[in-house]
Amino acid sequence: MQDDSMVPGLHPLLAARWSPTTFDPTFDLDTAHAELLVEAARWAPSAGNSQPWAFVMGRRGDDTHQRLVRHLAASSRRWAPSASVLVANLAHRFVDGTDWEYSEFAHYDLGQAVAHMTVQAQALGLFARQFRAFDRDALAAEFGVPTHWEVTTMSAFGRVPPTADTSARERRAVGELLWKGP
Repeated sequence: MQDDSMVPGLHPLLAARWSPTTFDPTFDLDTAHAELLVEAARWAPSAGNSQPWAFVMGRRGDDTHQRLVRHLAASSRRWAPSASVLVANLAHRFVDGTDWEYSEFAHYDLGQAVAHMTVQAQALGLFARQFRAFDRDALAAEFGVPTHWEVTTMSAFGRVPPTADTSARERRAVGELLWKGP
């Protein structure tokens, strides 16, 4: 692993991306900027323009945020509630009332949409952490998510405290990512 936080030519928004487990509990993201995160997701590419994603978004202090926090696992409950915004990321998995896939690329496409949100957050001076430490079934029941949709992951967005060290990031080397085959 190597620290590639300053790779020449890599866009600064990507080079600065970092997944914190500490958020500034005094920073509140306003509604317009929270909606801008969803707008960024709206412009993500998807197979056949199916856009198989939806989001449950709660801003810290509102009822939706409190309902999301109720379903966090102990590990994420230590840090996620202080994020300005929590988002449950949903994938449209099946055609309603069937076991037919709505899109075989639903998870991939949702990932693209969440990545767009993450880059938009960076552009706003925010950080994002994507995670899976929560009760998916309970969250789906809490928000009435239909069975042909899947609560997949969550994302936390906010600012980090000024004392947070955002410089150290270890990534696998490019050579390890390129498959060479037999």
